[in-house]
Amino acid sequence: MQHPVYSTVIPVYNSTQTLGDLVSRLDQVFADIGEAHEVVFVDDASPNPETWPILKALAEEHEHVHATQLMRNFGKAGAVLCGLRQAKGEWIITIDDDLQHAPEDIPILLEKKNHDVVIGAFANGKKHSILQRATSRLKNFTDAKILGVPPGVRMSPFKLFHARVVQHMIAVDTTRPFIPALMLQSTKDVVQVEITHHPRQHGRSAFGLRRRIRQFSNLIFGNASLVLRFLAALGVTISCLSLLYGGWLVLSYFWKEETVAGWTSLMVVTLTLGGLIMFSLGVIGEYLIRIIERVENRAAYLERENLR
Repeated sequence: MQHPVYSTVIPVYNSTQTLGDLVSRLDQVFADIGEAHEVVFVDDASPNPETWPILKALAEEHEHVHATQLMRNFGKAGAVLCGLRQAKGEWIITIDDDLQHAPEDIPILLEKKNHDVVIGAFANGKKHSILQRATSRLKNFTDAKILGVPPGVRMSPFKLFHARVVQHMIAVDTTRPFIPALMLQSTKDVVQVEITHHPRQHGRSAFGLRRRIRQFSNLIFGNASLVLRFLAALGVTISCLSLLYGGWLVLSYFWKEETVAGWTSLMVVTLTLGGLIMFSLGVIGEYLIRIIERVENRAAYLERENLR
């Protein structure tokens, strides 16, 4: 088999009827483009007993199709990360297994492949329930505020990555990956193109409310510096307010003729110690951030190009 120029990574959970059609349509797309490609399926320990045999059959029938079955359910992000580590192409595409993302839209992403990452946003809105759309909007809002998503860019699972970005993403050692966070730690050269979101033809989405809550928690706690820096800022703020209030109590002691015995000294000591404790927690938080960054093997700098 030729070395693939493009790799398509597809996390799979319980799907059966769409998989063969997905491979056929991907083959047609890349035949029209005229470039070698590979398809990387990752079965996230699907409970459906038919899923893995279908993937095995596709891998045996097609030389460019690869299939991996995980030992247990690690979640969609874990399955995507597994596929990214196996991808050999110069550009890597991630796409869902339910054909709500049309393979025929891949050339639209490729028009912008001079950028590090291209995201396919849905021009006609997602064919999802009200709850799914509401949680998606909340996630997009938190992505923008917490991760610093470039203005005007909306996240979706349909993405095109340059291999250099993927290499930096998979170098981060984390047990709870969050793909947008890993992506934005590597690059800010992210653009968006408009594509169509198609109705689901078979079954129902397994990405329910519980999985969305787990994904949101990975965003909050996986981006450890966010929570720790919030606590550090809170500690410094409370410490400053405590010192100001303690000073006001001391001045009030001399201005007022009647005070409760011991009240001023007790409050000043309590506020001072409380402020120092909160400030110390903030300092510890900053050290924890640096320890986590070292444990996760985050790079001190990332090279786009090196002309030696």
